Amino acid sequence: MSDRPFASNTNANTIPIPTVRRVGMVNWIGVWTLYEKEVRRFLKVITQTVFAPVVTSLLFLAIFTLALQRSIELGGGISYAEFLAPGLVVMAMMQNAFANTSSSIMISKVQGNIVDVLMPPLGPGELLAAFALGGVTRGMIVGVSTVVTMSLAVGFHAAHWPVAIFFAVSASLAMALIGIAAGMWAEKFDHLSSVTNFVIQPLAFLSGTFYSIDRLPGIWNQLAHLNPFFYMIDGVRYGLIGWSDSDPLIGAAVLIVMNAILMALCYMLLKRGYKIRS
Repeated sequence: MSDRPFASNTNANTIPIPTVRRVGMVNWIGVWTLYEKEVRRFLKVITQTVFAPVVTSLLFLAIFTLALQRSIELGGGISYAEFLAPGLVVMAMMQNAFANTSSSIMISKVQGNIVDVLMPPLGPGELLAAFALGGVTRGMIVGVSTVVTMSLAVGFHAAHWPVAIFFAVSASLAMALIGIAAGMWAEKFDHLSSVTNFVIQPLAFLSGTFYSIDRLPGIWNQLAHLNPFFYMIDGVRYGLIGWSDSDPLIGAAVLIVMNAILMALCYMLLKRGYKIRS
């Protein structure tokens, strides 16, 4: 009997020969996998990522309504609570869309597993799409949850739902893209906190969330119109209750141009591997 009874061509015939999978122009499986990973990441801590922003928005609504409702007259049959609610919805959406992309990239850099994203056959456009859609998904989930919850206390007229959806998606996309750029630029979480505290929050609070910018005098009113966050909030407010401080078409144009610029910037950063490739 031979000492090598299995030395035959059997294994060669039974072991499948590895083949190269054709990816095509777009790696759809890769994009979907990364997107799914981004969504599952924030859904695992849904209490922190979805429920907490809804509760915070409700607290803002209750406090500001109780404190200011009697002193602010808006006219047109719109109560202060109805005026305030859409702004709080957009603020929650913006903050969470930004947090999703920025924290995902930052955590991967700090933990050293950013290589798991860079090694697969995903181009900069595919990485951009997956990260941005993950941020938009979180922003929209938070927004819808906040609208549904606030509708129990505030009556949304649902004047122009398609307009509200357009501005909500555009706002979430813009903040998700800003989050990608911030996450790539930041080297530690303090850097992300500085972007949130010194850029995003001031622009959000000065964008007409708590007041109509028509009440601002002279140059302050003009400066408010230069704030892109104003158009995000004003557009959603127009869609939900029919109130607008500016032409929604101008706001739509501003957001389209803004998102196009941010997409180009993020694509360039991802293509260069800015601060994510050694």
